[in-house]
Amino acid sequence: MVEEIGAAELKKKLDDGEDIQLIDVRQPDEYAFAKIDGAKLIPLGEIIRRMDELDADREVIIHCKMGGRSAKAIEALRAAGYTGPLKNLRGGITAWSNEVDPKVPKY
Repeated sequence: MVEEIGAAELKKKLDDGEDIQLIDVRQPDEYAFAKIDGAKLIPLGEIIRRMDELDADREVIIHCKMGGRSAKAIEALRAAGYTGPLKNLRGGITAWSNEVDPKVPKY
C-alpha cells in the first residue's frame, strides 16, 4: 500500500518550508512543459539507479502526471530496499494544477 498526500497538503508543506524532497518521475519533455517549482526530475526508468540521490532521513514526495508512475516508483524503491519515508502525490501534477496552481499547464 502506497501512502498518499493531496495537492493542498503538499502546498502547505512547501509553504511552511518543510524539509521535503519533491521528485518528478515523468519524462524530460513532460517536465519541460509543466512542473512544480522545486521538483527534481528523476524519470521512472532511472529511479532505482539514482536511488542514492534520495535522502532517507527526509520525506520524499514523488509525483507524475496522474499518480500511476509515481506509485510504481515507490513500489520499486521499496523493493530495492529504500527505507526512507515515501509519499505519492494523489492525482499527480494534474491535481496540483486543478487544486493549487492553475498556471501549471495540463496535458
